[in-house]
Amino acid sequence: MRVGISCYPTVGGSGAVATELGKALARRGHEVHFIVTDVPFRLGAFVEHVYIHQIEPITYPVLKTPPYDFALASLMARVADEYQLDVLHAHYALPFAVCAYLAREMATHPIRVVTTLHGTDITVLAQDPSLKSIIKLGIERSDAVTAVSQSLVRDTARLFETDKPIRCIYNFVDPDVFRPGCGGELKRHFAPNGERVLLHISNFRPVKRLPDVIAVFERVARRMPAKLLLVGEGPDWGAAKRQVEEAGLEDRVHFLGRQDEVAPLFAAADLFLLPSESESFGLVALEAMSCGVPVVGSTAGGIPEVVVHGETGFLAPVGHVDDMADLACQLLQDEAMYRAFSARARERAVQAFHVDAKVSEYEALYREVMSAERGEHTHPGPGA
Repeated sequence: MRVGISCYPTVGGSGAVATELGKALARRGHEVHFIVTDVPFRLGAFVEHVYIHQIEPITYPVLKTPPYDFALASLMARVADEYQLDVLHAHYALPFAVCAYLAREMATHPIRVVTTLHGTDITVLAQDPSLKSIIKLGIERSDAVTAVSQSLVRDTARLFETDKPIRCIYNFVDPDVFRPGCGGELKRHFAPNGERVLLHISNFRPVKRLPDVIAVFERVARRMPAKLLLVGEGPDWGAAKRQVEEAGLEDRVHFLGRQDEVAPLFAAADLFLLPSESESFGLVALEAMSCGVPVVGSTAGGIPEVVVHGETGFLAPVGHVDDMADLACQLLQDEAMYRAFSARARERAVQAFHVDAKVSEYEALYREVMSAERGEHTHPGPGA
């Protein structure tokens, strides 16, 4: 198949999933065209059958800002015609689903539009009345819509009052990349005296509750030697630095900034913290589990669909930092419990969220919408 993919190229779950999906499809022999503003951050080295098409927005004195969305839709249509694309896969409702709909209307070659909803495109952007109707248009004019968790499926139906069928296809992980033991050198670097290493990776937005991450760590550090690795950048970075300094934790907390290769960081950790206020899936939790690292986090959104409380980690209500800290210490101080949680975390990641299984679900969905165009009917693969 020939598949076009549009996504945000920067750090974030949607861009990571879209890029890994494209690479996996290419490895299976499909032709994949990324239609983006910049090279996706996880694309890395050359991948056979992968092509990059970057927009070049037009500037004109009459326009206050470059017409980014129209330029993207136009490029989608041009790539669809030139390369005879079968499917345009939009990762994020706005602007990509809407642009894909416009591209389908402009293109002379028949294409089908698949939209994957990732979370904040629904839970945050939908709160703006000026955006809600255009997001709903993108969803309802797509040929097929998926969401990355059952929680997000329910949120979308409720917020948009739509009867558009939305299929849950979970995010995924490559367990050959995210594997235990690949972060040994980093572990020795950050914890030379055997300290416990706690990890948090995010875009440092308020919804990630970075103050709670630091508060949980502060309580853990009172009870055992520990280090905290904070990976990412975003609006809450400055406040987090001040909080760490005020708590006197500068020598125990490492701000590592944005990192593209995160598998060794996960594998170097003993525990992953995810106390988010809202989380449609929690890809970072899955990647931690794949490395055999249990998760302590909140019960928000789709996190409980990934982390099994009492088996692969512990969950507490949003904002309950004392409970999270107690649960973290309980796990870190009981070696037998920790080993059991670690093994079950890895097992669940491999068995329930393996990249091969999820890519097959997307392939089945692509074939379904393509056959529907010809008036045929097929059934999606298992779990789709």
